[in-house]
Amino acid sequence: MTTDAAPAHLFHWVVTLACTDGPGIVHAVSGAIVAARGNITESQQFASVDTGRFFMRVQVESPAGRAEVEAALAPVVERWDMTWHLDEVGRPLRTLVLASTAGHCVNDLLFRQHAGQLPVEIPLVLSNHGTLRDLVDFYGVPFESLAVTDAASKAAFEERVLAAVDQHDIELVVLARYMQILTPGLCDALAGRCINIHHSFLPGFKGANPYRQAHARGVKLIGATAHFVTSDLDEGPIIEQNVVRVDHSRNVAELVAIGQDEESRTLSQAVKWFAERRVLLDGARTIIFR
Repeated sequence: MTTDAAPAHLFHWVVTLACTDGPGIVHAVSGAIVAARGNITESQQFASVDTGRFFMRVQVESPAGRAEVEAALAPVVERWDMTWHLDEVGRPLRTLVLASTAGHCVNDLLFRQHAGQLPVEIPLVLSNHGTLRDLVDFYGVPFESLAVTDAASKAAFEERVLAAVDQHDIELVVLARYMQILTPGLCDALAGRCINIHHSFLPGFKGANPYRQAHARGVKLIGATAHFVTSDLDEGPIIEQNVVRVDHSRNVAELVAIGQDEESRTLSQAVKWFAERRVLLDGARTIIFR
């Protein structure tokens, strides 16, 4: 009498890495994955001729746990002096959302997270206004508001951001139309893990009412840009951009609605790619493994 052995549990790992480009990297990484009893289910790579850097993202099924995979990759990482990361595919990324009074991006993020369309876990929405409390409460997510009216209250708000990052082991901070400029100190503390969204009229239409300014100028394209936050305002590496064509028949309210739709979907797409470990930094640019 024979019995079939129970199938081994398979982990689904995602490995991302970056290093100086050179021959043999893909071969070495693949060999390490084989040594960890892994089967590659998705693989993408890119060599930048501008910076001489090599980037790779690999998804792997294996019965090997984290320690075994890390041990198999360690010699490769050391040989090529790699910056790398190992994570489980689909693990929700712990995400802090910052907001002000506009609810469209916050609502889109919370809805997609609630519907299982966005691999994030949002333990807190922190705002400098109380306007969005009912919206956030609807999704059962904790909400806090701290007014920012001067330098002292701005410093207090940013201290709360850093405390929340530590308290909730935050891996990503999303500025969902948070209408305050972050100080250089906070930008540095969140470098590479803070995403902002803005209308693509910048820098052409700065200040208040950009859609009214755009309407007055008869724009033909409305867009949105999601980018990493740096101390240089709206100059961080771009993750995603979208545009939609409009014409003279659109009034200001219609332009606002169209623009908010673009902002929402652009920000959610950027967050999704980041959470799936598909965004790698290459200096002032990003490598997106879609």
